[in-house]
Amino acid sequence: MGFSSFMGRVLFASLFILSAWQMFNELDATGGPMAKGLIPKLTVVRRNLSSKLGVGIPDINVRQVIASIIFLKGVGGILFVFGSTFGSYLLLLYLGLFTPVLYDFYNYRPNNPEYNLLLNDFIQSTALFGALLFFIGMKYSIPRKQFRKRTPKAKSF
Repeated sequence: MGFSSFMGRVLFASLFILSAWQMFNELDATGGPMAKGLIPKLTVVRRNLSSKLGVGIPDINVRQVIASIIFLKGVGGILFVFGSTFGSYLLLLYLGLFTPVLYDFYNYRPNNPEYNLLLNDFIQSTALFGALLFFIGMKYSIPRKQFRKRTPKAKSF
């Protein structure tokens, strides 16, 4: 059970770790290729939040957003491999914050080809979120220390 659990965590976390590594390698002064797709999405989020809250929201630095994504995916994935619940919480934070921003299928019409691609990625991220919740639930449901039942000693007369 121990080895298969470890391999499952390695395979699950490899999705996040390899993605963070690729984003780190592509990161440059402008934010890399991810910044080109992220700037319009963050602009829409900023505009929606400012209209809903009624206050002006300052500009969002895309490089800092990308750096936080890399940190959450990389560190969270590495800690998750070793069975840390803190790593799973970091991955949950990443998925909870950035899934609605990155995969904004709700801004497109269903007949648009991007709608299906974004909806598919959104559902996949939701499934990963659920798997992390399952991991945390299982981690807390298993008692930390197993107590052995003592056998009564035979009395000698």
